[in-house]
Amino acid sequence: MSLKTAKEIWDYLKAEYEGDERICGMKALNLIRDFELQKMKESESVKEYSDRLLNIANKVRLLGSVLNDSRIVEKLLVTVPEKFEATITTLENTKDLSKISLTELLNALQAQE
Repeated sequence: MSLKTAKEIWDYLKAEYEGDERICGMKALNLIRDFELQKMKESESVKEYSDRLLNIANKVRLLGSVLNDSRIVEKLLVTVPEKFEATITTLENTKDLSKISLTELLNALQAQE
């Protein structure tokens, strides 16, 4: 109430709700931890799971930290259920998994689904 101009109010709200670098860093670390703990449920579709991972990744990126698509690809390859094992094996035999794009992996997994 004591702030007079819109700029003062904006700066106050920005500082209050955005936080300083330390707080942003802690938020990013918490999101990365959340990302690491994610696993695909048997009843979940590839689309739902990938959306959940990408949502976390985008929040991390908005906070100024880096979470590459290659890390998301690795996460998907490791955490999908066994029913996708044949698709992953086929991809391993036909492509270099270290260079596969996120879109390409998601398309292959969704095609099997």
